[in-house]
Amino acid sequence: MFDDPLLLARLQFAFTASIHYLFVALTLGLAPFILASQFSATVRRDEARMRAVRFWGGLYVVNYGMGVLSGLVMELQLATNWSGLSDTFGYAFGAPLAVETMGAFFIESTFLGLWIFGWDRMGRWAHLACFAVVTATAYASAYWVLVANGFLKNPVGFEINDGVAELTDPVALAANPSALLALAHIANTALIVGSLVIAAVSAYHLARRNDPDGMFGRGIRRAALVFALSVFPASITGGVQFAFSEDGPPTSGLTYTAEEIAAIEGAYEQGGGVATGIGTAGEVFMTLSWLLMTMLSVVILVVWLFRGIDRWRWFLWPMVFTPFLPYLASIGGWIYRETSRQPWAVVHHLTTADAMTDMSPAMAAVSFSLFTAAFAALATITFWLLVRFARRGPDGGPLAPAPERDADPAVPAHTF
Repeated sequence: MFDDPLLLARLQFAFTASIHYLFVALTLGLAPFILASQFSATVRRDEARMRAVRFWGGLYVVNYGMGVLSGLVMELQLATNWSGLSDTFGYAFGAPLAVETMGAFFIESTFLGLWIFGWDRMGRWAHLACFAVVTATAYASAYWVLVANGFLKNPVGFEINDGVAELTDPVALAANPSALLALAHIANTALIVGSLVIAAVSAYHLARRNDPDGMFGRGIRRAALVFALSVFPASITGGVQFAFSEDGPPTSGLTYTAEEIAAIEGAYEQGGGVATGIGTAGEVFMTLSWLLMTMLSVVILVVWLFRGIDRWRWFLWPMVFTPFLPYLASIGGWIYRETSRQPWAVVHHLTTADAMTDMSPAMAAVSFSLFTAAFAALATITFWLLVRFARRGPDGGPLAPAPERDADPAVPAHTF
């Protein structure tokens, strides 16, 4: 394996993209919940509910910060390992990524900073508006990333002149069915990730009879409802993507002839080896995880019906471990989505081999080792921080208010 630069580069991208998506999914899943919770607290002028917003918001901030770091490393990887993709399709593939970068780093990060440091320093409605912008830009960022990814599966809106793809129809690129279907699916799966993380943290504290202000009781009830309502739409949008992939999406003029395409795909099917096995494993993990989550949604609804969702310990302790299911499904789904496109980096226009930077086996092995180690460290640190702050509860989170004895009397209290 280590003497095949292409296989190493593909495995590296699969691993780093999967880890990065874990951060993205939780960010997208927590944001609507926090926004709705803060809206409720703001309307009610309820300090107890606002403490819950601070708690869940603290977990969001930790995850968001690590997600930004992993995103920067992902951008670096595209430049170092896949220069062939940038050279040929940089103007088309890179345009939505540039929009996403500007939105994430200039708008989303700015308003998140205002939200973090604006506690007790701005009006309650202005503070709520800051997080509304954060939520909107988070989903906008996800959309533009999926536009870029959707272009790889279903390349539209461009022409190739002198060996370089030039964007000719931005509307076709932005309205790519591959991107829109993926956005609908990811929006639902992210809600599943966020809801089960909230349910797991709430279940942990409820099982220990620790529920200050009833925040964890409210959390698990809301999360269970969102989870139960999201499983079926997520399954539908995922199934539609299967059908779209199998139909063979049209492209904007083929770079290769039909005979060349058949030869390239036939050679890949015969020599796919490890990569093909990884794609199959991703599909199996995805399918089994969705089956288990569907069964879990039925159990949750039954427990809800008997009013035991925040009281029965035999139900609460297993709920602590349920977030692993959507994470496994998400990783498996991404691996399947990307491997189903192979051997193409851009379907029927650029092979993965041609998209890769010319690297020796030693260079590829060094890149694989460094990037894999960096992302493994990021994932481990993030998991440790999230578990640590989640176990501490509302008084030990990153956004927890300082104890009254340490409060600065010169700073006015936030009035609700």
